[in-house]
Amino acid sequence: MNIGLIGQGAIAKYVSTELANRGMFPAVYLVTPPQRSAGPDPDARRVTRAEQLPDNLGLMVDCAGHAGLAAHGPAILARGIDLVTVSLGALADPNLLCELEAAAEAGSARLHLASGAIGALDCLRAARVGGLDEVTYIGRKPPSGWRGSPAEDRLDLDTLDAAAVHFEGSARQASIDYPKNANVAAAVALAGVGFEATRVRLIADPGLSANIHEVHAAGTFGQFSFRIEGHALPDNPRSSALAAMSVVAAIEQQMNTIIM
Repeated sequence: MNIGLIGQGAIAKYVSTELANRGMFPAVYLVTPPQRSAGPDPDARRVTRAEQLPDNLGLMVDCAGHAGLAAHGPAILARGIDLVTVSLGALADPNLLCELEAAAEAGSARLHLASGAIGALDCLRAARVGGLDEVTYIGRKPPSGWRGSPAEDRLDLDTLDAAAVHFEGSARQASIDYPKNANVAAAVALAGVGFEATRVRLIADPGLSANIHEVHAAGTFGQFSFRIEGHALPDNPRSSALAAMSVVAAIEQQMNTIIM
C-alpha cells in the first residue's frame, strides 16, 4: 500500500520512521511551505495541495493537527483516498464534520479515527450499545503542558503550587477552546455519549512530570474507570508518544486481514 502523510512535525517524523522500520517508506508528504525534511527519507516527494497527490495512494495519514485536517481532509476524501487522523478534536466543529462526511460519501472513501493518547475506547463503544448514563474525562498535565492554551489566562502557570482546575464543561467546548490539548476529550466523546453529554475537567498540576488521562463511565453495563500516564515524544514535549504510536497502529489495522 502506498501511504502519504500530512505534516512534517514530531508525530509525522515518528510515524514515517516507524513505517520505514517496517519497510514502508511514505510515498509523499502533503506539507505547508516552507518545506522541511521529515523522517528517514528526506527525498520523498512533497506537495502542497491534495490535488497534487499521486493517483496510486491507498491511504493518507493526517499528522498535522486540526488545521491540517480542515485544510486537506475533504479534498483527500473526495478523491477517493482513505484518511487516518489523530486530530479528533477538529470534529467538534459540526460544519467540518458535515463537510468530511459529504466528501467521504462523494469519493466512496473512509475517515478512520486513531485512538490517540487514550485507551478504553472499545469498552466505551461497546457500553454505548446497551446505554451509557454518564461519561467524564479528566485531563491532568504539568503547567508547562498547558502553555499556549486558555489555561494561561485562567491560572498563573509560573507560580502554581497546587493542582488547579482551569476548565469544566462539555467535550465540545473543550475541543474548541483547547484545539492543541483536547483530542483525547474528543476521542472519548466520539466513542461514548457525544460531544455535548461528555463532561470534561482539565487540571494543571505542578506535582506531575507526565500527562495523566482518566475516563469514568457508568451505564447499563455497570461502571469503569480508566487511567493512563503518558510520556511525550522526545522531539516535542507537547506531542503524546502514545498518540503517535496509535497512528502507526491504525495504519497497520488498515493493512491486516484480521482486524481487532
